[in-house]
Amino acid sequence: MNIGDIAGIVAAVAFLVLVAFLAVPLLKLGRVLDAATDSVRELTAHTVPVVDEAAATIAASNAQIEKVDTVTTAAAEVSQNVSALTTLVSATVGGPVVKVAAFSYAVRRFFRRGA
Repeated sequence: MNIGDIAGIVAAVAFLVLVAFLAVPLLKLGRVLDAATDSVRELTAHTVPVVDEAAATIAASNAQIEKVDTVTTAAAEVSQNVSALTTLVSATVGGPVVKVAAFSYAVRRFFRRGA
């Protein structure tokens, strides 16, 4: 065995030690990635039902909002109808009532002066 062979063996052993030294962090990184994958699976398993439940709640809320919108629209129509009816009654009855009140006031005033 000559010096070149010994140098080759030393280089091979050094390379083997370097590979072993770098393999340990890679193995640990592999375990970390496996744990992260498991955590993501578990999180997904817990999150999907919550998202489904939230979607169902939002759908139910939309249905209720549509009902409230219908009621609000009906109330607005009733309010407009009451306003129109009030205007009509005021115009129809209000004029003669004001005239009767003015006439009765004039009659009372006349009798107070004359007496």
